[in-house]
Amino acid sequence: MATDMARGADTDLVLACERRIVNAWPSPATLLIDDWVVRFAGGYSGRANSASPLKPGAELSENTLALIEELFRSDGLPPCIRLTPLVGAATLAMVKERGYVVRDASFGLIRSLDDVTAEIEPDLQIEARPSADWIAGVAARQTGIKADAGKLAAIVEGVRLPAAFATWLIAGEPVAYGMSVAERGMAEIGSVVVDPAHRGQGLGRRLISGLMGWARAMECGQAYLQVDQTNAVANGLYSSMGFQHLYAYETRVLDLAG
Repeated sequence: MATDMARGADTDLVLACERRIVNAWPSPATLLIDDWVVRFAGGYSGRANSASPLKPGAELSENTLALIEELFRSDGLPPCIRLTPLVGAATLAMVKERGYVVRDASFGLIRSLDDVTAEIEPDLQIEARPSADWIAGVAARQTGIKADAGKLAAIVEGVRLPAAFATWLIAGEPVAYGMSVAERGMAEIGSVVVDPAHRGQGLGRRLISGLMGWARAMECGQAYLQVDQTNAVANGLYSSMGFQHLYAYETRVLDLAG
């Protein structure tokens, strides 16, 4: 699967996105182990609670994989590996042989910002730091562990790069949220949520457009994001906005009893 994911992918661009993701969505605890970054955030989000390769062809020895597994178990989390196009073939095979199962599959998308103007609609409020209201608003419109405002705060309050925490207002009422983080000419877009009562009104599109405008104002030339492969609505929206597939990846977990 991951070998299939690597076919046709621009490895340099994949690496540029994957390295920036670590900073755009920072985990409270992060370890660098060989060519891998291992991150812990109390189980909130796959990206923030997984081991990811940060070099093309990155491999893990059996002993190193066992160490990573023990680190996750000691934190009360199932061992989790992101199989991006950067993972080496031997590690891919070893992870599968050890019984890791697919938890989710995502696409990494990217878009040039050359045609974007640095304009922000007046109904889009952008703050440089995540306010308590922003954190509460995002958490309240999600389910499961994603509704845990404390765990979300532990991640977003760790952002140290230029960032935009966006809130869309209708008659002063917050109805949609998102964020972007700029680093070295590229901007990550994430945490886009729209209140269920206001979906289907194009607010997600306008919010994302506003974040791209902010990124352009920050002199970024590209915007990138990650989206679940099964989310047809989001994939359709991003495609219609000019985002293109850069790569695909799987997040695989090993049962705690394994």
